[in-house]
Amino acid sequence: MFELATPYALLLLPLPLLAARLLPPMRAGGAALAVPEHIGSVLIAAGRSGAGGAPKLLRQILPWLIWGLTVLAISGPRMPQPVNALKVSGRDLAIALDLSGSMVRDDFYMDGAQVTRLEAVVAVGADFARRRAGDRVALIVFGSEAYYATPFTFDTEAVARRIEEATIGISGRATNISDALGLALKRMAKSEAATRVVILLSDGANNAGATNPQGVAQLAAEMGVRVHTIALGPKDETTAEEGERGVVDATTLRAISDISGGQSFRVKTTDDLVAVTAELDRLEATDSDGLAAEVYREFWIWPAALALLGCMALAWREEGA
Repeated sequence: MFELATPYALLLLPLPLLAARLLPPMRAGGAALAVPEHIGSVLIAAGRSGAGGAPKLLRQILPWLIWGLTVLAISGPRMPQPVNALKVSGRDLAIALDLSGSMVRDDFYMDGAQVTRLEAVVAVGADFARRRAGDRVALIVFGSEAYYATPFTFDTEAVARRIEEATIGISGRATNISDALGLALKRMAKSEAATRVVILLSDGANNAGATNPQGVAQLAAEMGVRVHTIALGPKDETTAEEGERGVVDATTLRAISDISGGQSFRVKTTDDLVAVTAELDRLEATDSDGLAAEVYREFWIWPAALALLGCMALAWREEGA
């Protein structure tokens, strides 16, 4: 149903009437204009012919109509629009995504086609981010260095788009797991969220940074932050041959999750990756009561436009008089 955003603005309606009654009449100033007699008679005749009933009545009513429409526009007529409440989970969730050089290896398959590890992660990870409605989600990308690609936000679509735009090498080609986790904890230190979670995905071994990943995981445990780790790659240090490259350190990632109270996942195929995101949805469910937003459809533009047309019509009548 219709309502007014500022109903007290209607108190302005009688303002012109009060002004007319309470303020002294304006006195015309200046000298009379002397014109030849025949010109004066023509002007008087034209004035009498323009003093018809209907045009005169219109000139009297139109200013009041314009004023009424203006006051109505100021009062803000609007109609509430039904919207779905945003389900707020009370969770801060940081996704730490490995963009080191090994993510370019094409040892994964999607729809029968061979793809790189990054392409598989982007396709599945973006979809996972979009399903986190109600969480405040952030994206951290890391290689030799770690940085925030998106800060914590309820705009999960923006996070998903940044995942889709991820590029190998923008943060260096080494693997700095410690700094990525440390950066997430630094932002979460001042968070008032009831639950704080990091999802850390890596396909390599920590070979950059000055801190130990297990030490950072201990700090996460002390802060009450759960870290779920995903070890990505067909081979880890227990199954690879000596000196083989592109091997994920699943042992270290498992230790990080164990210390912080999270879960560790081993991903060797795209199907494994899809299953992991489904399991994370179960572990970190987003269903909860939400906050309803008040959204209105505004109608002030219509009386304002009619008032403008009335002003133009009044000006045209005065110009033609």
